[in-house]
Amino acid sequence: MTQDRLQIRAAAEQDRDSILAVHRNAFGQAEGSVIAKLVDEMLDDASGDPTLSLVAETDVQLVGHLLMTSARIEPDPGQVSARILAPLAVVHNRQRQGIGRRLIQAALHQLTQQGVALVFVLGYPDYYRQFGFRPAGALGLQASYPIPPQNADAWMVKELTPGTINHCQGTVRCSNALDHPKYWIE
Repeated sequence: MTQDRLQIRAAAEQDRDSILAVHRNAFGQAEGSVIAKLVDEMLDDASGDPTLSLVAETDVQLVGHLLMTSARIEPDPGQVSARILAPLAVVHNRQRQGIGRRLIQAALHQLTQQGVALVFVLGYPDYYRQFGFRPAGALGLQASYPIPPQNADAWMVKELTPGTINHCQGTVRCSNALDHPKYWIE
């Protein structure tokens, strides 16, 4: 299947089993099961609303998934609109083909159109920099749980509304399902 036949679309409830299978495949047996369970919980967690759940689909199957959930910054009297990108997965045999890139680009475009100001991610700095993400801690935006100093650059933010970062600092709070220290290790 060529990438030309790849479609990015909003996930539907009937996609749930396939979405969980994508995460199990992408991350391997042990880690994949943990992440699939987390995704399942996040999809049912109203504290993460509004969510953005996108899938990458070929003619025959789902090959990628991206989930963004609502976040808030404390203290933030201005109530900056923010999301956390977690997780992103592409099935093993389709990785390094630009599918993750297309999912991220589609999500960032949609969030910009919705007026979301900031997007956070805990991930590989070299990968996420290509989308304009930069270290969040250095900008005064701390993760829900401490990130070890050697991995500080992995906690990143992308500003979708220019100038937002100049007017907010604090700790980013996430959905209840994601609010556990085990998910904040990079």
